[in-house]
Amino acid sequence: MPTLPLGYAARLTAATALLVVVAGTSLAQTIPSDSAIRSILKERVDSGRAPGIVVGILEHGQRRYIAYGSAGPGRPPLNEHTIFEIGSISKTFTSLLLADAVTRGEVRLDEPVADLLPAGTTVPSRDGKVITLELLATHRSGLPRLPTNLVPADPADPYADYTAARLYAFLATYQLPRAPGDSAEYSNLGVGLLGHALVRRAGASSWGALVAQRIAGPLGMRETFVDVPADARARVAAGHDASMDTVPAWHFDALAGAGALRSSAADLLTYLAAELDTVSTSGPLGRAMARARTPRADFGGGNRIALAWLIQGSTNPPFWWHNGETGGFTSFVAFDPARQVAVVVLANAGVQVDDIGAHLIDPSVPLHMPPIPVHRTVVSLPVAALERVVGDYPLAPTFVLQVSRIGDALYLQATGQQKVRLWPEAPDRFFIKEVDAQLTFTFNGNGSATSVTLRQNGASQTAPRKP
Repeated sequence: MPTLPLGYAARLTAATALLVVVAGTSLAQTIPSDSAIRSILKERVDSGRAPGIVVGILEHGQRRYIAYGSAGPGRPPLNEHTIFEIGSISKTFTSLLLADAVTRGEVRLDEPVADLLPAGTTVPSRDGKVITLELLATHRSGLPRLPTNLVPADPADPYADYTAARLYAFLATYQLPRAPGDSAEYSNLGVGLLGHALVRRAGASSWGALVAQRIAGPLGMRETFVDVPADARARVAAGHDASMDTVPAWHFDALAGAGALRSSAADLLTYLAAELDTVSTSGPLGRAMARARTPRADFGGGNRIALAWLIQGSTNPPFWWHNGETGGFTSFVAFDPARQVAVVVLANAGVQVDDIGAHLIDPSVPLHMPPIPVHRTVVSLPVAALERVVGDYPLAPTFVLQVSRIGDALYLQATGQQKVRLWPEAPDRFFIKEVDAQLTFTFNGNGSATSVTLRQNGASQTAPRKP
């Protein structure tokens, strides 16, 4: 199936393969120096590819931080205590909550998720197989990346109004395309459902409260939370999209476990330091962390998957990693127990930093400089001009670009992905702010669109308008 990593479809999504890692590589023993790292960040920021980036390094118990750029106008200087949205890295916290609940005897990995939901809740199954907690944590439940009824009132804050009632309604009607456990498909929905179920079993008031009680508190993480307290709000970085325009913060309801956390480089190194102690299982959450990082299935691209953690197995020794992305932030974390090293990379823009993180944990991995953002001019078009491009444009039989209008704004939704706004720069040309993608329409003699060409990352595809 074609993939279209645009807008919110690309958010909260770990790549299924860390393509920047060279198969068979033997990891270098020395992480780059502070000056070398600063040069990388300086080039990325000064070229306009990100407002600011913070890197944290943990090497044999010693921590160091390198920050370059700005947290945003009027914000304090960027440093290891600046707070970022960390997106899908939150999934590793959900998986740790699961492992901890198993350690406490509250749940079993093979327990059906239906057992943790309200009586009468329908959860899809297939071929006599049910969705278990482990399958949710390893993206093998058969559930899609996103629920089809995720239709936000505000597309700029897409998860804020997705409630438990909507979640249960989707589960009641969804038919699994394959049996649970048969194969992997990265699913924000699945891990969000897992987090919701664990909150119910623990009797907690919210997913954020459960993280605070069982992870952040025991590990001494004082800068990791869902809701930023008043005394920390000044340290929150301003998020930016791929065009470097500021964007609003994201909020979560039922799917908080998929990506709701905010954190700092200092706190994330504390988190990874605890992961490096799981060999002895002596630290807080040691037994649960050891369980959470145990490999459980193949995940493609030389990766295996533990409970949420991806394990890059084409390097020697392997390392555990996860990335994250929201509307205005990207992030990457990785740790290598054999070498006792860990890295954190946080940026306040929707531009990937995976290559920086992979290069830091293995300097032989080359950097992949993203393109310089193009600043485009938005023009005003009348509703009639927007209406003439509304319709469905199939790029493939099972992958359709759906263009719709809400008020005086145009939106694009690809199959299995969330709506993202289209901004007009000409009557026939529209662009997406979150990523470098543009749509150009062709018209017939009556002024109605007949096809669209999607251009993204140097490639293009044309799709006819469905009659």
